[in-house]
This record gives sequence, structure tokens and C-alpha cells, in this order.
Amino acid sequence: MNLPDTTFRTPVTLMSGFLGSGKTTLLNNLLRQTHDRTLAVIVNEFGEVSIDGALLSREDGVELFDVSGGLLAYGGDDDAFRRTLRALLDRRHAFDHVLIETSGLAAPTAVMVALQDPVFADAFTLDATLVVVDTPLLLEGAFDPDGLNPAVPSPLARSAAQVFDAQLEFADVAVLNKIGDLNDAQLLQAEADVRHRAPRVRFLELAHDARLDTQLTLGLNLHGARRAAHHAPVSGAPGDLSGPLHDHTGLDGHSHGDLDAHVHSLGTHQHFHEHDPGWQSFRLTGSGAQDPQALATAVRNVARVFPVLRVKGFVTDAAGQRHAVQAVRSRVELTPAPARPDAPNELVFIGYHVSRKKVTEALGRALPQRWE
Repeated sequence: MNLPDTTFRTPVTLMSGFLGSGKTTLLNNLLRQTHDRTLAVIVNEFGEVSIDGALLSREDGVELFDVSGGLLAYGGDDDAFRRTLRALLDRRHAFDHVLIETSGLAAPTAVMVALQDPVFADAFTLDATLVVVDTPLLLEGAFDPDGLNPAVPSPLARSAAQVFDAQLEFADVAVLNKIGDLNDAQLLQAEADVRHRAPRVRFLELAHDARLDTQLTLGLNLHGARRAAHHAPVSGAPGDLSGPLHDHTGLDGHSHGDLDAHVHSLGTHQHFHEHDPGWQSFRLTGSGAQDPQALATAVRNVARVFPVLRVKGFVTDAAGQRHAVQAVRSRVELTPAPARPDAPNELVFIGYHVSRKKVTEALGRALPQRWE
């Protein structure tokens, strides 16, 4: 009789990134490349309902665990994340890897601490922590403590900078995302900004079209015991080093930083989850068929007037086509979504001391349909 290998620990990759950085899109593209692996994917959102989980592909070999309503792994022993991880304990040999996407307002520290708990430490091992960066917003100064308007510093800007810096501080890999319209000089500046803010990030990777090769994300083993100092993801993988960046600038998508042991001061930061209570989320539902373009304009104007940083959801138009709504600040995108006849029109708003009543009233003035 062959007994299972009880010494095997299932690797866990942790993906963080500020609101709207593109974590879900990058994760979706990653799942489409992993047909040779069996994955457990845990997705958390800051809000009362899950929108991101509905956007993920249900690929063969992928089992999705949706955890909405809070900040992942933040709380006591009975919080939703630990319950989910406990549910995986007895089944961990059925998965090659666990992927965790945290809320955009979460630092990875609480998950890292949870994985060190004796209940989980013999079953799971942290493979790597990734942070996805909204590169255009970084270059615009959106994560500076003074925000986009240094003349009018705001608590929102300071809190956003604090969250972003905490995510970077505990990342092994920083992924520069949304780079399609950026030139080489801008990419080098973004790299310099990340290095300045978080000099101990090990690798910087470029996500062209929100895509990363699995060799750059899974199986890195960056937290293994006595990890060799000069380990790096495999160079020359398809798509890794192509294009003008590798040929001309020195930023080749594998920018390696400090490769010494990445010692995280978890004892200092494990209580980061006592987050700024100014961050708020609420869900609105709309009646009747929607005009997606009119809705996008209304959402854009709401973000310009009120401290709304993120809006996401689904609406259905008069022809029965369902659309995914994704907004970061005043940048709004509409994409086709699978039809669900019984699904409501719904939008989740995330902002800083944002008033549900005022946002609802603004939508009511801009749109003929009722939102509440």
C-alpha cells in the first residue's frame, strides 16, 4: 500500500495590487495557460458581493473559492480565509498550487502570517508574493502621499499611498501592468519609482496585455529554506525578452534587485489589517435595460466629483447584451460579458468617505433608470 507523501507542502502564490491595478485580468490570462496544473484559486474582494469571481474563466483543473465581504485573512481564527484554507487542508494533494488574489485594499502580510500558523505551516508553503502595479497611475503620481494635486493634499491620497507602499514592501515580484501605451523612458521611470519605494523587491516583470508566463509566476520557491541567492525565473521563455525593451533600454522584463534573503518584518506589520475605516464599499442595483455608454459617462462624472476610486459590476442593455463595467477613478471600460437572464444590473462602488446617498442621487440625475 502506497501512503501519501505527508512531507509535501502545497505552494501558495499571493497576488496583491491596489484597486483597479488589473489583478483579475492578469489572473484570468494566467489560468488560461495552466492546463498542465490543478489549481485552487481564492479570490477576495472588498465589498458585500463578488464581481471579480464572476469575471474569472472556469478553466478545467481550476477550482475557485470566492471570499467577499472584507479584507482577506484579516480577523480572528474563524475568519473566512482561514475557514477556506482549512477546507483545503484535507484536499491539498489534489492541487498542484494555490493562488490567492487579495482585495485591492489589503497588504499581503496577514496571509503570510496565516500561512505560518502551525495549523497550516506543514501543509502549505509560500511560493512568492506578487504585486500588480497600475503603471500609468504610478507615473501620474496617484500613489504619492500628496496625490495627483499636491496643492490640495488629502487623507485619501495618504491612505492610498500607505496601502500601495505596504503591498510593495512585502512583494517578491512587482508586475508593471497596463503598459501598452508607455514608451521605454516611461517604463524605466516606473522601474526607478518602484525601486525607490521598495528596494527589496526581487524582480520586476512587464505584463504586456496583462500577460505573464507561468514560469515567471508559479514555482519560483522564493521562500524556501536557505534559498540560493542567485535564483531567477527562467530567461528566454516565450515572450519574456522580446521587443525594443530588451534590445535598447536594459529594462528587459527581468530586472533583478536585491537577491539576498527577503526578510519581511511581519512582526511589525501583521496588524496592518487595522486599516483606515475611511475606505467604504456599497452596492447599487439598477432597474430596466441600461444604455452602457450613458452609464459609463455617469460613472466617469461620479468619480470626478466624489472620492470614488473603483467601480465594477454588470449591466444589460436593451438588446439583452450583458456588459462588464470596470472603472478606475474616471477611467471607465465596458466589455462584453456572458449573458445571465436573471442577473441584476449591479455596480459596486469603492471610495474614501464616499456617500452612498450622494452617488445614488447623482446617478438618478444623469440616468432615466432608477439606481438604489
